[in-house]
Amino acid sequence: MKTKSALLAMAIATLPLLAGCSSAGKEAAPSIGRAAPLVVPPDFALEPTAATAIRPADGGQEQVLDALFGGIAPRSAAERAISTSSGNAEMGIRSSVGDPQTNTVNKGSITRDIIAAPEGDGQTAQAVIPG
Repeated sequence: MKTKSALLAMAIATLPLLAGCSSAGKEAAPSIGRAAPLVVPPDFALEPTAATAIRPADGGQEQVLDALFGGIAPRSAAERAISTSSGNAEMGIRSSVGDPQTNTVNKGSITRDIIAAPEGDGQTAQAVIPG
């Protein structure tokens, strides 16, 4: 009984493998179709462009930026005053920022504590709200 059921199970398992053998002995002919050649209609006037032709600057990029971002943002009077009164930066200013002789503004003890805090992943961080 066990051998009959084992043979039956094995026969059922091999059936999907035999499904690909249906064309055994026949030579499969490749199916090749011929497409009609591409034809440009005679009334379609195409002229080749010169290799040195310069594309006209139609301002397309500005139109895209205006559409995406809404054009130039209006500036407040304070923003205009800051941007015009700051003057030109000194040459090499980025190199002298970390210099000990550079004068800086005292931001207070809280900022000093934040900067001096040890680096960590924040697991021991605490927030204290006074009041």
